[in-house]
Amino acid sequence: QVQVVESGGGLVQAGGSLRLSCTASGLTFRDYAMGWFRQAPGKEREGVSCIRWNGGTTYYADSVKGRFTISRDNARGTLYLQMNSLKPEDTAMYYCAAGLYSVCSGFWSQESRFGHWGQGTQVTVSS
Repeated sequence: QVQVVESGGGLVQAGGSLRLSCTASGLTFRDYAMGWFRQAPGKEREGVSCIRWNGGTTYYADSVKGRFTISRDNARGTLYLQMNSLKPEDTAMYYCAAGLYSVCSGFWSQESRFGHWGQGTQVTVSS
């Protein structure tokens, strides 16, 4: 059974940083693209970032480019999201997802490209 677990969320002031982590068990982690999504209250879930199986290609939502960095450690089976210069509008539940494919592609933010999801970790940025 595949299990995806996020950690690292919390409360931070605007301008601060957080690093989210995600582990995925029950699958061969290194074979799949991985992604981060988020959902703010009253809004639809949106794609934040995606990384291909070997970490060679990454994609970001325009709203986080230059502030967030996605990375992965295949030896540890762990995905990361380093979030810097956080803004109140970054407040959301952040979800980690394991892709159905090894690459992200131009349609990386489509939820249908991801097969396994975590329960989410809350990030709250105060102004």
